[in-house]
Amino acid sequence: MDNQELQIWVEKVSDTFFGRPFKHEATFNPRLRTTGGRYFTRSHNIEISPHQLAVHGPEETEAIIKHELCHYHLHLLGRGYQHRDEDFKRLLAQVGATRHCRPLPGAARRLPVKYLLICQACGMSYPRKRRADPRKYACGRCRGRLALIDAKPAAESPEPQPAGV
Repeated sequence: MDNQELQIWVEKVSDTFFGRPFKHEATFNPRLRTTGGRYFTRSHNIEISPHQLAVHGPEETEAIIKHELCHYHLHLLGRGYQHRDEDFKRLLAQVGATRHCRPLPGAARRLPVKYLLICQACGMSYPRKRRADPRKYACGRCRGRLALIDAKPAAESPEPQPAGV
């Protein structure tokens, strides 16, 4: 499917489910991996991830199109178009759009945890990717003092060998 077919699809979904025309541009953006689509408030254009269509099919992609059209139509009407707004939540339910898209396989690449800040009073731990000065922070639960510990993944640390072997 190309951008022209997507444009026709979005216009059809807009007319069918919202009863209003979509007068702006809808395009595929292959750089979208962790999100299904985007609505731009300045240009009123919509971008859709082609990976969602390839992996999850047209039903999931149509739900993403409905979601972005909820942003689009509410914004143009001057009503609450953000995720936290009741107007947005209500319109999502009316048209059968999804609140969140399904994740793509391998899309969530997390950096490994290298450090832990651990509360000395209650034991609460805070994983960190970068080193932090524990004197600058306090525990969010009990306001206790924190200690910085190097977190070594189990695969990297050598296993202890039994004595006498």
